[in-house]
Amino acid sequence: MNIVYATSEVAPYSKSGGLADVSAALPHEMAKLGHNVLVFTPYYRCVKKLEPKARQIAQGFVPVGSDSIGWTLHAASTNSAAAKDRAQIYFIGCEQYYDRDGLYGTAKGDYDDSCQRYVLFSRACLAAVQSLALSVDVWHCHDWQTALIPIYLKLLFAKHPLLSGAATIFTIHNMGYQGLFWHWDWPLLNLPWKHYNWKEMEFHGKMNLLKGALIYSDALTTVSPTYASEIQTSAFGFGLEGVLQDRATDLTGIVNGIDENDWDPATDPLLPVAYLPSDLDGKAKCKIALRKRLGLPDDGSAVVGMIARLFEQKGFDLVASSLDDLMRRDIQLVILGTGREEFHRMLENVRQSHPEKVAVSFAFDNELAHLIEAGSDMYLMPSRYEPCGLNQLYSLKYGTPPIVHRVGGLADTVIDATPESIAAGTATGFQFDTYSARDMLAALDRALHLFKIEPAKWNKIQRTGMVQDWTWTVSAKKYVEVFKATRAKVTRSSN
Repeated sequence: MNIVYATSEVAPYSKSGGLADVSAALPHEMAKLGHNVLVFTPYYRCVKKLEPKARQIAQGFVPVGSDSIGWTLHAASTNSAAAKDRAQIYFIGCEQYYDRDGLYGTAKGDYDDSCQRYVLFSRACLAAVQSLALSVDVWHCHDWQTALIPIYLKLLFAKHPLLSGAATIFTIHNMGYQGLFWHWDWPLLNLPWKHYNWKEMEFHGKMNLLKGALIYSDALTTVSPTYASEIQTSAFGFGLEGVLQDRATDLTGIVNGIDENDWDPATDPLLPVAYLPSDLDGKAKCKIALRKRLGLPDDGSAVVGMIARLFEQKGFDLVASSLDDLMRRDIQLVILGTGREEFHRMLENVRQSHPEKVAVSFAFDNELAHLIEAGSDMYLMPSRYEPCGLNQLYSLKYGTPPIVHRVGGLADTVIDATPESIAAGTATGFQFDTYSARDMLAALDRALHLFKIEPAKWNKIQRTGMVQDWTWTVSAKKYVEVFKATRAKVTRSSN
């Protein structure tokens, strides 16, 4: 199949969260399975730093409201006709929209022209396919930034000689981000006003791009089976649970994978020392290196790592409300991430008052992320909701038992350490059910007890997590099944 991925971020070029890792790994895994795969992503300023001489191969103009905006298409330097087992990466350029420090905004909020930025991206992806003269079998679109592609294909290009006939698969990575804009932005989409109604793209007086994609895509996926069920409820559907209930037969939950070329402590070039499940001495040396890098003393405490966007969704309101309790425990807290200013201030204040117990880096630092996963004793992931999560999978692979809220993909991937699961050899981490500081601390205390008092059981949990198979191979095959079934359904309906 000819498969085109449209995504707003791709590691290592651009990243704000797990979407970038998925967009980097899944297309290459699909290419390994024998498919011709292209990936389109914006040519952000951060991308230019890594690909300053990406070869320009096409250009043109697309409508964004009443304006005609120029775009360019650039091929990544890694693209090669000889690389049959790798996806081809292309960057959509538009300096007025993408030549900025941030991907989506600043610490104060999203960019004011977010709608225009991704109208341009969606239209340019469709135009780029025409420039490449590519007949597409499947479009795989990710999150609200690409939601307009399946909408445009259905409403504007249904009879286009090159663009019609493709199946559209839309993957929901996070229902909390929907592409909501005031209705006066509707003309930017260049769609008839008749589609701005409660059955299509209107949502409580605003236009909702994600809602349109949920309606117009041929099939929907999300990133774990539990999250697929959760988003059909009022607790997690963010007002679109009714739309998802209507499309329940077209919705599939597939857990994300990890790329072991990048995430494997036995071969990780970013670690000072490699290690295996059968020999964890290297992990202890990574802990020493982590403390040295961050200026933390070797005081015998447990190192608790966190790598996340600093937002409530990731549980930082729980962290904030329990800082005094955390500081009374025999731990050192290591945090990497960026996000809301209030959490920046909160963490900086606690770092200054407890420099021997807290280290914080407000940055995107891939090398430090790997060292935190390897050098931490346990990983705290108290997300309010978590569609899938990747860091708990990295933590399992690196022998760093995760402590998680039992939601979404966290419920699907972490087996709680109970006396029964430990004895059976299935325990991989620690879960808590209620989203509260009290329950989070109780789970942390269970982990600390085993870490300090019962090291043999702790090591058993570590090794069990490390040998789990969370590679992309299994997930990619499930996506292929969805793609083929949806493609066949679209073909039948068009005949």
